[in-house]
Amino acid sequence: MSGLTWLGHSTVVIDLEGTRVVTDPVLRARVWHLRREGPVAANALGDLDAILVSHTHYDHLDLSSLARLDRNVPVVGPRGVAPLVRRRGFERVVELDVGEELALGAVRIRATHAEHESSRGPLSAHTPSLGYIVEGGARIYFAGDTELFPEMRQLGPVDLALLPVAGWGPRLGAGHLDPAGAAEALRLLHPTVALPIHWGTLRRIFAARPDDRPAREFVRIAHQVAPEVDVRVLSIGETLTLAPFAS
Repeated sequence: MSGLTWLGHSTVVIDLEGTRVVTDPVLRARVWHLRREGPVAANALGDLDAILVSHTHYDHLDLSSLARLDRNVPVVGPRGVAPLVRRRGFERVVELDVGEELALGAVRIRATHAEHESSRGPLSAHTPSLGYIVEGGARIYFAGDTELFPEMRQLGPVDLALLPVAGWGPRLGAGHLDPAGAAEALRLLHPTVALPIHWGTLRRIFAARPDDRPAREFVRIAHQVAPEVDVRVLSIGETLTLAPFAS
């Protein structure tokens, strides 16, 4: 049975038509100056067919988390990600440009635009950011990190949209969706189901523990601007069965 499991922040295991992928795996209890609520054991991800990386920021591409996974699993990411990933022993790296597709088992993975600047620091190269559409018995859109962009309208309709609604600090900089922006994205994507991600997981070491306010605010605004969309909020580690929503 198809389903997806939110493991916190932007880490989502998508199981579709017998093909299993994970997005932006950040599993450790601590990533640089950030602490993670509910660290994840690598075996919780199951037998993966691919790892999808949206961009190179540390809260999306954590090389030490990646190193906990099977080196034989292909890693899919934007142009420029291969040298970083190969340092951890992953030789099967597929770099995609916007619009390019990859066939993987019974599903197709298409890279989509994301309006988000990405680099590993002031001395590192800037690399593109991507979202992905994973399509098999359902069309699932994983936004990565992004602002609203006009071409988002062309991505819909989708069966399920995974939309970021927050960051990891008190302020949300450019290149991110807040709850209102994510709700507006529903009007462009026309999903059947929407799931907020990128909230309630990471915090600076001495900051207060993250809470569910961004997710609750997204639900409130989404019900106003797109009442036809079924908005689901998962706890870290919770699974949503996709069979009732598959087209």
